[in-house]
Amino acid sequence: MQTSDPKELKNHDPDCLVLGIESSCDETAAAVVAGGRRILSNVIASQADLHRRYGGVVPEIASRMHLEAIVPVIDEALREAGVDLDGIDVIAATRGPGLVGALLVGLSAAKGLALVTEKPLVGVQHIAGHVAANYLTDPDLEPPFLCLVVSGAHSHIVRVEADDRFQILARTRDDAAGEAFDKIARAIGLGYPGGPLLDRAAQSGRPDAVELPRTTLADSLDFSFSGVKTAALNQLNRLIQQAEKSERTWQDLVPLADFAASFQQAIVDVLVDHTMQAAASTGLRRLALAGGVAANSCLRRCLQAAADQAGLILTVPLPILCTDNAAMIAAAGYRAYKSGRRDDLSLDAVPYLDLDI
Repeated sequence: MQTSDPKELKNHDPDCLVLGIESSCDETAAAVVAGGRRILSNVIASQADLHRRYGGVVPEIASRMHLEAIVPVIDEALREAGVDLDGIDVIAATRGPGLVGALLVGLSAAKGLALVTEKPLVGVQHIAGHVAANYLTDPDLEPPFLCLVVSGAHSHIVRVEADDRFQILARTRDDAAGEAFDKIARAIGLGYPGGPLLDRAAQSGRPDAVELPRTTLADSLDFSFSGVKTAALNQLNRLIQQAEKSERTWQDLVPLADFAASFQQAIVDVLVDHTMQAAASTGLRRLALAGGVAANSCLRRCLQAAADQAGLILTVPLPILCTDNAAMIAAAGYRAYKSGRRDDLSLDAVPYLDLDI
């Protein structure tokens, strides 16, 4: 049960230490953040190498690895921060969305710690955590602002109204951008994790080498990336068939770097265009970028250029704060706590938890 007690509301406290715990997918992470801004530790145990052999995250394996890693990771985060549990003021953990088994590991650890220490517990929505990564990067950033959140599972344009209040202006209607990157990366033989490998392959490619559509929806800023994904797969199949007739490979017809760059640019063009339309319609002058795909070099470069041209201020987190981490959960937890949010031990993991509005 979530409760709010006005007597407990706190003004900004730079000394308030939040222990954040994140386990929504395949990273077991813990961090200590002071005042929602200053990272004292940020420990991440990644399972990427383990899941690579399967071509993607296996939920059961992820849950078991979280169980093995969660206590050592929390211990390391406290040690690096130079504090013990008595010095922690708030315990925050991701409660969703994500893989339910994975979420339960981190959330159960947080609830156990809150019980034995009698510290306040705050459940954090994962997308809100990604948004909060920007507070760790930009000391001047405060709501209201617009945030493009792009990851393997989410493509959102969010109006951040206040510390713990959000309005979703656009979302994906099918594939998220990161999911599309992963599928095309796998199709062209790059492997897993596809997004970073596609970005790397595209560095030397021509973004106009392969003609691909840019999907827009009438009277909506929502995203749809299944069409461009299908178009790219059709282009790839045609290239394979043409190459087989002359006993060549499809890369002899279109270099892999060109194919990767063309697909990446098609996705980025839509993300940037819709974000700039949202900025124009809301009148907000501050933009932020968040989520795993926020580490994509083409997206960072193109959104910065568009923001500069429009005279907007853009905040982009460091790459380590774009992928799943616990510092962002601690930052979001601090903001929620400051807004009066408290959760009790009945708090449960919700795999399809939407962003609070």
